[in-house]
Amino acid sequence: MHPEVERDGPADCPICGMALEPKGGVAAMGEEADDAGNAEYEDMRRRFWVSLVFAVPVFVIAMVEMVPGNPLTRLAGGRVWALVMMVLATPVIWWCGWPFLVRAWRSVVNRHLNMFTLVGLGVLVAWGYSVVATVAPGLFPDSFRTHEGTVAVYFEAAAVIVSLVLLGQVMELRARSQTGAAIKALLGLAPNTARVVRADGTEEEVSLEEVRPGDRLRVRPGEKVPVDGEVLEGSSVVDESMITGEPVPVVKEAGDAVTGATVNGKGGFLMEAKRVGADTMLSQIVAMVSEAQRSRAPIQKTADRVAGVFVPAVILVAVLAFVAWMTWGPEPRLAYAIICSVAVLIIACPCALGLATPMSIMVATGKGASAGVLFKNAEAIEKLRSVDTLVVDKTGTLTEGRPKLVAVSPVGGMDEGILLGLAAGLERGSEHPLAEAIVDGATERGVEVPPVEGFESVTGQGVKGMVGGKRVALGNARMMEGMGLDLARVQDEADAGRAEGQTVMFAAVDGLLAGTVGVADPVKESTPEAIAALRGEGVRVVMLTGDNAVTAGTVAKRLGIDEVVADVMPEDKAAKVAALQEAGRTVAMAGDGINDAPALARADVGIAMGTGTDVAMESAGVTLVKGDLGGVVRARRLSEATMANIRQNLLFAFGYNALGVPIAAGVLYPVFGLLLNPMIAAAAMSFSSVSVIGNALRLRGVKI
Repeated sequence: MHPEVERDGPADCPICGMALEPKGGVAAMGEEADDAGNAEYEDMRRRFWVSLVFAVPVFVIAMVEMVPGNPLTRLAGGRVWALVMMVLATPVIWWCGWPFLVRAWRSVVNRHLNMFTLVGLGVLVAWGYSVVATVAPGLFPDSFRTHEGTVAVYFEAAAVIVSLVLLGQVMELRARSQTGAAIKALLGLAPNTARVVRADGTEEEVSLEEVRPGDRLRVRPGEKVPVDGEVLEGSSVVDESMITGEPVPVVKEAGDAVTGATVNGKGGFLMEAKRVGADTMLSQIVAMVSEAQRSRAPIQKTADRVAGVFVPAVILVAVLAFVAWMTWGPEPRLAYAIICSVAVLIIACPCALGLATPMSIMVATGKGASAGVLFKNAEAIEKLRSVDTLVVDKTGTLTEGRPKLVAVSPVGGMDEGILLGLAAGLERGSEHPLAEAIVDGATERGVEVPPVEGFESVTGQGVKGMVGGKRVALGNARMMEGMGLDLARVQDEADAGRAEGQTVMFAAVDGLLAGTVGVADPVKESTPEAIAALRGEGVRVVMLTGDNAVTAGTVAKRLGIDEVVADVMPEDKAAKVAALQEAGRTVAMAGDGINDAPALARADVGIAMGTGTDVAMESAGVTLVKGDLGGVVRARRLSEATMANIRQNLLFAFGYNALGVPIAAGVLYPVFGLLLNPMIAAAAMSFSSVSVIGNALRLRGVKI
């Protein structure tokens, strides 16, 4: 619950008293963390069963004593039975309930009063009073004693309270282990071995830890892909649903990327390992989800503020109840005062309040991971539901991000092949997707590509350099106009290409206009459906692109996008996001490139395409593994479901305490003659915690 608290090994949280989670999550820590979690669960379970063995006889004795003509008095006097209950209850309090007493003491020493403060105080008061009443009944007034000289004891309340709290802890630990089930399932899919192909052609099966980048690996039909890499030979279909959440297998051929832990189909292929160990996508997903599970949602601050004053307030209410019963209650007043004050302490345990937000966040992040949506922190989950404006980059976000060369139009007597060769030579120095399309286009057409010297990238305009002894520039109209070139004679052709959705670049050779190069980037298949779904949910979509207005407008019109801002410099993207925020919009920004990083960081929620750059993913609060806008729809729906779930949990926890404390204090006694037994209070307290966890676990089945 408190991510800022860190320890070198297993320990209890000094703030809330609960056992600390392994950093990185049980799923990420592997068997060691699993063992630690199981050890705590087994310890609590063992203490619960032992407490049951001792507490049940104490409970039976106490209940039989309430039967008219108490049949136990035929076997022994009331004093003897009180001693028997003391002997049976004491190990329940001091061994079975020892973890609670230790945590209660630490809460006092650390000055962080918590649920264990109330449990420890309530149990010790009931047990201590009963011990004195058993050992020295003469200390009590005559009104307290029966005709045998005994005083009523409450060993059964103390023992049963410990048993019920232990039962609640066992159920809670068991339920909490399920919150990381999605991540554990992902980890369980990773293969243990890989088949390495040596330089001499021999194959050897090695453990996954021995695989290094550059190794050639054989993946046979039906096997799991061992690590992230690239197909060298062969082809197959691969089931990537465990990473992307998409059930349709993907065709993989030479040159295609494959992801570790995905399942190969009927074909076989040879691959080269690119990323291994902690660098694989699966490991990064686990790390990101684990970190998100440790983060705190802003709504948690409300619960924290309440919890900060809640426990002292409950202790005050318990004291006031004690004083009220001692002043105005019927005889024996002390007995009534103790019963009511203990019931108040027990029923008011704020564990349900503390669990309300963290449990929902843990389940939601796991659910998101299994659907290809990675939340960087809990704040992103909370904010995403309130987003009313989505700003999207065009290339790589709306489109495939793998553009292809479609047109080369020389002017001024320039040869088409020479123009393409010069453009491709220049673009070899660039990492932009459009550059790759031009280089690939030249290679496919068999054009000779000369080397580049003095390569220079002009941000937001294009590139320059010396290619084959000629000064070559390739970029947008702004670059050409800066060189003093008149674009009138190629403007019509450029506009025609843009109207078809092409990105048209102008080329200049030795200071003269040489022609245009057209590249088209197809829209992703999932984009139209995602845009329609977002608009249907009331989200305004704004396209923000460095491309020209005609090309951007063509794509926007085809997709039904509300607003287009074209010819945007990278540094202006963040400014546009800020302008929308100043206009009162809650803005999410979706992008995939380095130039999108400032805008992603500036937005209320940054959404990075998993197919994009690491810088973009670092700047974003949400990463879509598959890299399509359908993930935004899933993420937003999950955000709405999660926040509704948290509100339900908080309402239940607040309502439960608001109703339970007055009843435990005895407000119903004057009218109905009803008092809440501390045992019932303990059962209700445990039930409230388990109910909150159960409600959080419902998120695993929500449809997004």
